[in-house]
Amino acid sequence: MFKFFKNIGPGTLVAAAFIGPGTVTLCTIAGVNFGFALLWAMVLSIIATIVLQEMAARLGIISQKGLSEVIRGEIPQPIVRKLVVGLILLAIVIGNAAYEAGNISGGVLGLETVFSNFKLNFGDSTVSLLPLLIGVIAFVLLFIGNYKFLERALVTLVLLMSISFMVTAILTKPDLLAIFKGAFIPKFPEDSLLTIIGLIGTTVVPYNLFLHASLVKEKWKNSDDLTKARKDTVVSIVLGGIVSMAIIISASAMQSSEINNAADLAKSLAPLFGNFSTYFIAVGLFAAGITSAITAPLAAAYVAKGCLGWKGGLKSSKFRGVWISILFLGVLFSSLGISPIEIIKFAQVANGMLLPIIAGFLLWIMNKQSLLGKFKNTARQNVVGYVILAITIFLGLKSIFKVFNLI
Repeated sequence: MFKFFKNIGPGTLVAAAFIGPGTVTLCTIAGVNFGFALLWAMVLSIIATIVLQEMAARLGIISQKGLSEVIRGEIPQPIVRKLVVGLILLAIVIGNAAYEAGNISGGVLGLETVFSNFKLNFGDSTVSLLPLLIGVIAFVLLFIGNYKFLERALVTLVLLMSISFMVTAILTKPDLLAIFKGAFIPKFPEDSLLTIIGLIGTTVVPYNLFLHASLVKEKWKNSDDLTKARKDTVVSIVLGGIVSMAIIISASAMQSSEINNAADLAKSLAPLFGNFSTYFIAVGLFAAGITSAITAPLAAAYVAKGCLGWKGGLKSSKFRGVWISILFLGVLFSSLGISPIEIIKFAQVANGMLLPIIAGFLLWIMNKQSLLGKFKNTARQNVVGYVILAITIFLGLKSIFKVFNLI
């Protein structure tokens, strides 16, 4: 058991990244509106995430490079290389800056269910201090710049989050047969298509592919470690998926259709299951917010490092400059109560376009004999990978159409 936990690490950070406040809120809406009917979408998401993240991890270990570094090195045409690198850099860095405000706000939501909101008044303006607290915690963990310390801190937070949401789901005393039917028999209730797309899209996250490829080479150095990396990936992502499913199950216990986010879930569970379950939701929300608040700036810094060819590790000034900037913007927007709608719209469009592009590049790279040798994709891995690519193209188009109100 000790050896097992010793080898758990990068995959848990990936799980921490995709279970953010956005995922919590979307899973809540799915549970309230459709009960257990959309659990199958999470099962599909887990499978797709495992397949793509395994490829990213294998690439990182065998090449000892991040995904953005490999893409930059494998495109010979200078103009095409600059366009691709520029697209990746803009979409990931700016997109993560937009989502960081939501991550920090999610952590604040958890605190607000237990503590009163600490605010300062400056004339007509009101500034919340809780986002600053989240920001300071994230800053300290990132500034230490020690991968093992960061890994252990996030593993602890993810376990805390997992226990919180799973205990809350158990407290609702769900029907186990109905859960199994929802998980393995696909259904498409009326008006559920966009929620299904959202559940899959919020789990298969493009920046996680960059994050995973960069993190595995911090922990493992040769092909003998591939088995450990695969176990880490599968266990962590399955655990993350179970957490998401637990949120759907918890929300399914609610009869009110007025619940639109996780804050409403926390408040509405109190009269049914007592304050006990509300505290579990609060802890889970706090952990979800702070883990995503750490991983989003970290992923953006790794992408910038690879795209621009920077040297140095987590403590280099340029690397720190990227994540500090993104963390600062997140704290600023969250503290002032600003909703950066246009930035988030841009991030959604960029994410919609970026996911199939990155999945396509990943599949292309994973078939390069010159880079991976005998560890390149097998025929079966390619078949599964291209099916997932088709799904990501569909999701990308739907995401773009949704932003422009075309559907």
